[in-house]
Amino acid sequence: MHPTEILLSNEQIQKRVAELAAEIRRDFPDDVHLVAVLKGAFIFLSDLVRNMTGPVSLDFMALSSYAKGTTSSGEVRLLKDLDTTLDGKNVVIIEDIVDTGLTLLYLQDILRARNPKVLRSACLLSKPSRRQVDVKVEYVGFTIDDCFVVGYGLDYAEQYRNLRHIAVVGS
Repeated sequence: MHPTEILLSNEQIQKRVAELAAEIRRDFPDDVHLVAVLKGAFIFLSDLVRNMTGPVSLDFMALSSYAKGTTSSGEVRLLKDLDTTLDGKNVVIIEDIVDTGLTLLYLQDILRARNPKVLRSACLLSKPSRRQVDVKVEYVGFTIDDCFVVGYGLDYAEQYRNLRHIAVVGS
């Protein structure tokens, strides 16, 4: 499995990430707490926060829903929990991609139970054609077709995260 074509250039991604940062800051002018889902969202988070002014705090969670293949297993496991409380905070979940929606819905349920003031979600990529559950995502970078993509933090078997663009993987 190798990247076969560029779907989104680095320039397209950077422009949209800056727009998303501005949208989030507009909605939360005073303070916002971003919770990134590892490993895939770390580059998206990094560029997002560098485009934000004002108070912003960060934390990380790690979940597993993929085997080493290209389809979701449907089973979600919590691998790393937060280091800080969410009590009374404006929280935005930062995801690389929303596919079936199962992982994000699971995460929203976990975090909503921790009493944030507001809980919203952001994803760089959304694949609505793959949704198995109705999950709300307030900030969407790009809506893409049902193809397997790598780059900009997204991987295939832990490879290709370092690409500056997002590419479609073919066999």
